[in-house]
Amino acid sequence: MPSARILDSLAQVPASQWDGLHDGRNPFVAHAFLLGLEQHGCLREQWGWRPQHLTLWEGDDLIAAAPAYLKDNSHGEFVFDHAWAHAYARAGLDYFPKWLCAVPYSPVTGPRLLANTAQWRRALLDTMSGLCAGNGLSSAHVNFHTDEEDADFGEDWLARVDVQYHWRNDRGWRGFDDYLAAFDHKHRKNIRQERAKVARAGIAFRVVDGTQATADDLSAMHDFYLQTFAEYGNHPAITLEFLQHLAREMPSSLVIMLAMRDGAPIAGALCLRGGDTLYGRYWGAMETVPGLHFETCYYQGIDYCLREGLTRFEPGAQGEHKLARGFLPTLVRSRHWIAHEGFRDALREWCSQEAASVRAYASTLGAHSPFKAIDGSGDAPSSPT
Repeated sequence: MPSARILDSLAQVPASQWDGLHDGRNPFVAHAFLLGLEQHGCLREQWGWRPQHLTLWEGDDLIAAAPAYLKDNSHGEFVFDHAWAHAYARAGLDYFPKWLCAVPYSPVTGPRLLANTAQWRRALLDTMSGLCAGNGLSSAHVNFHTDEEDADFGEDWLARVDVQYHWRNDRGWRGFDDYLAAFDHKHRKNIRQERAKVARAGIAFRVVDGTQATADDLSAMHDFYLQTFAEYGNHPAITLEFLQHLAREMPSSLVIMLAMRDGAPIAGALCLRGGDTLYGRYWGAMETVPGLHFETCYYQGIDYCLREGLTRFEPGAQGEHKLARGFLPTLVRSRHWIAHEGFRDALREWCSQEAASVRAYASTLGAHSPFKAIDGSGDAPSSPT
């Protein structure tokens, strides 16, 4: 039987062993990404993040792992369980701390149970729930896991779903004009008008990866990020040192779209590139220009995917406005183990009702695809994937 170890830093496991447990196509579970968050001021105990990575070993060989954190709140997770915490409090019980298996600040679907066999993925889940029960924790949560991993969870892990908006090149588009030709007239016209406004404002774009980004590029992108968080009154967690770390340690994964006017950047979007997917993460601007957000965050990303042969673009959580720009509703998943049997039974029914509501909402959205119908049937699937 393998032995379980909880690591309070990813520095305690060699990168080669950790990265040997996944195929490298999702940058968010890379050792360099997760360790960079720890080492460069993005995760702090006072913000509720304490690394508690679960690992399984056979001697000195790492055979399974899960990026995990002990949480004292629900901030930075994007799977909202505040109502659950309030219910626990009303019952005189402690919901926090809880154990979260996820990538901090990243509502991005990807592998969470890092192992080469289903046997070891299930062993991770059994160990996680067992350690929760043995240490008096209220719950364990696995956020934004893959569809393939869903079969590894037992019935005692409650299932939740939510909707995001993803771009998929499943028609073989070869350029932006080719892409626009798939839209109905109204939506095609709107997109062209939005892009034209940005061009008329004298704005051009530089797209750089980590090998090309200068120190000034990284600093400008971080300033844009800070500006957005200041506008919304939120606390920024991503540091400039972390962006510099990504450019240094994961240069081919880091992609930045910089909006330039008169040779100076006025806005930017920070993305990460995976095996076949572009992931939009942060954006900001120092000026208000009509259409600039859509161009920087969406159209430049689509252009990049078409040039680079990427087939998916996930621009971030939420936002019905993405639908009109070709991002179709897609279901994302999470699983939850609740120690208290009474709460587990009550939440099972709650999750079932929530899932039915979310699926109905996604189906309604799918019926409003901006694309021209194919064989009269419409573009969006009736049951979003």
